Amino acid sequence: MKKYRLGLAALALMVTAAHADDYLSPTEERVRLSLGVVRYSNRTDLQINSSADVPGTPLNAEDEFGLDKVDYEAKVQALVRVGERNRLRFDYFSLDRSGQNTLTQPIVFRDVVLQPGDPLKSDLSIRTFGITYGYSFLHSDRYEVAATIGINDTDISARARVQTQTRHIDQTEDQAGPFPTVGLDATYVLSKRFYFDGRAQYFKVHIDDIDGSLGIYELDALYRLRPNISFALGYTSLRAHLASTQIKQSGLFNFNSSGPEIFLRVAF
Repeated sequence: MKKYRLGLAALALMVTAAHADDYLSPTEERVRLSLGVVRYSNRTDLQINSSADVPGTPLNAEDEFGLDKVDYEAKVQALVRVGERNRLRFDYFSLDRSGQNTLTQPIVFRDVVLQPGDPLKSDLSIRTFGITYGYSFLHSDRYEVAATIGINDTDISARARVQTQTRHIDQTEDQAGPFPTVGLDATYVLSKRFYFDGRAQYFKVHIDDIDGSLGIYELDALYRLRPNISFALGYTSLRAHLASTQIKQSGLFNFNSSGPEIFLRVAF
């Protein structure tokens, strides 16, 4: 009887040790935190009309304002699963750039006219904080597909400055607001160490004098270094479009930022 008890205890210890080394499927993880860096390639097209409805000058901000075409930014993302099929994801995107350039052509930028030869200093800031709810209508330990709906609080700020002995210009433009998005999230598990994550979110609206759209796309390949730690390589893209014909606020903004990303994910 004593040997029998010792055998049961040894077996229980082996089962416990095996379970501790087991890899939980990514589709069953309750909490995820992803931290890393993204190398963004940027293209920004602007046309800021005057408050008197004089057409602004169409321009590329990277070429005319001297903004960086390539930038490195932090990636921050968190996910919390509630039950088997419900989850919340939190995303934060920011891109702050500044540049300087000597203008070669006149530029109408809202209520100022920038002249050739002006030593222009500029800033462009884009920030988006998103909260997304997802429901997994397909769910197993090998794959998961979730329909999502989210709110993305987006702020866009542009500033143009000229400081000389004879000219003093400081023009700032801000656009902000919540943008709802719908989309899909998907996970596919190749093995206990390799899996893929992808998502797509999109929103398009036309209300009165505003026409806008927002698209967020991401695809990642992950390798699990440990049961709770993964290393990821992927590609992400954010595209925003805003056209307004509102009096005193008319203009056009097109933004495309995309590039490779690398991050670590901790999950439980």
